[in-house]
Amino acid sequence: MVMATIDGSIVIIAMPAIFRGIGLNPLTPGNVTYLLWMIMGYLLVQSILVVSLGRLGDMFGRVKIYNLGFLVFTLASIGLSFDPFSAQRGALWLIGWRFVQAFGGAMLMSNSAAILTDAFPEGQRGTALGINQVAGISGQFVGLLLGGLLSAWDWRAVFWVNLPFGLFGTVWAYKSLREIASTRKARIDWLGNLTFAAGAGVLLTAITFGIRPYHSDPTGWGNPMVFGGLILGVAFLVLFCFIESKVKDPMFRLSLFRIRAFAAGNIASLLGAIARGGLQFMLVIWLAGIWLPLHGYDFKDTPLWAGIYMLPLTAGFLVAGPISGRLSDRFGARPFATGGLLVAACCFTGLMLLPIVFPYWAFALLIFGNGVGSGLFAAPNTAAIMSSVPAHHRGAASGMRSTFQNSGMSLSIGIFFSLMIAGLANTLPKTLAPGLTAQGVPAAAANSIAHLPPVSTIFSAMLGYNPVQNLLSQAGVLNTLPARNVATLTSKQFFPHLISGPFHHGLMIVFTAAALMAVCGAAVSWLRGKKPEASQELSEPLEVAAAD
Repeated sequence: MVMATIDGSIVIIAMPAIFRGIGLNPLTPGNVTYLLWMIMGYLLVQSILVVSLGRLGDMFGRVKIYNLGFLVFTLASIGLSFDPFSAQRGALWLIGWRFVQAFGGAMLMSNSAAILTDAFPEGQRGTALGINQVAGISGQFVGLLLGGLLSAWDWRAVFWVNLPFGLFGTVWAYKSLREIASTRKARIDWLGNLTFAAGAGVLLTAITFGIRPYHSDPTGWGNPMVFGGLILGVAFLVLFCFIESKVKDPMFRLSLFRIRAFAAGNIASLLGAIARGGLQFMLVIWLAGIWLPLHGYDFKDTPLWAGIYMLPLTAGFLVAGPISGRLSDRFGARPFATGGLLVAACCFTGLMLLPIVFPYWAFALLIFGNGVGSGLFAAPNTAAIMSSVPAHHRGAASGMRSTFQNSGMSLSIGIFFSLMIAGLANTLPKTLAPGLTAQGVPAAAANSIAHLPPVSTIFSAMLGYNPVQNLLSQAGVLNTLPARNVATLTSKQFFPHLISGPFHHGLMIVFTAAALMAVCGAAVSWLRGKKPEASQELSEPLEVAAAD
């Protein structure tokens, strides 16, 4: 689980080194698509496939699918590290192998929770799934740190790091895990699989492209293709629901959503993932674009240090997750899952109250609290979801749980980036244009740069590029200015002071939305009931899949 989720975030910090390695500037208008797919493609593929792979685990053996996932993941990591191309072809090679790697990761994610649920009795599932879930979620943040450390040495090391773990895991899994859970042979629901994949794929792709500018608009939500993609994606998912209600052996039994603990747990997971998913990006931009340069760090070093300064967030996960899992075994999931989301909402509110140049101890305390809140939620919620369904549906149920979580992450990135970009588009030109003209940039060029969609500025700050230097270079005016003005414009102080006000305005919008999502998730979580309903209704013995 750590491997599968680390690779969802490890490329974020390593992106500048990766694109330098293949000789491609990801921030030029024609190359932003490659950048988006490197970030979002992994999550998108996993969101599409986890339900189908979980169902295949129910039918043909969860351990078989899980073991194969290790092998596919490892082979994809090898393919990524031996990119033979450069420029656009090199980027396409990486994106393609990232899709394959996400396929292997989806095999692991969709079946690990089901195997653990089978292997542990109900009184120990919270602890077991807590360790598994927190390992997965913390991997998203550990990936940020590893990406910075490894890419500073060699960009290929970002993918090499998987090889020893993948090779060991593949050998260990094939030698040690044995298939004890009974399987239920059934026809593969091709129509259900295809309509779900098409619906989720088109919907999440449209959301991804909603981040890109469209003509003079700062985001792509006015693009007819994006709007049409949203409608088409929803239509496919409606068709999927109709098909699943008619076929004899559906890919996913929609009747599982009649189980209150399952339905409430998944909806709460979706809302919690939306609240949490964009957090790491906003914090990286805040640290790398403003706080760290103002404290003397070079822009090229800020992504790595942003990962280091965000360690309290990971620590909060690691502290709270196993503890809440164990306590939920004794006292039930509802108080911990609900309380965790409320803690996270309070910390989002606290982040809104911080000044843009904050004392680090206050920032660290708030993100640690956010990690604690998410850790309190994750383990009990997962245990409650998995314990609520009949044993022979656990693979598909685990896949649906992962789909809600990964889709929430993708939605969060699309929503939060769009809110931030829209907020900056309204406020940034008022400070950027006067700031540039004061340093000798011609008024026409300054106004043109100031009214560019802010997406390039946001990604520059996140990836360790000097945003003003990048904008002026693309406009072709940097080399026409006196050296003194160039030194001022590209200094560590100029951009952070210029963007502080507009960025804080955007942060207020984003963290308000995150806090509201967390509160809504807490309300839904409370409605789950005291105990999983289906676990009391099982008429067949619990089969297990365990290690020798």
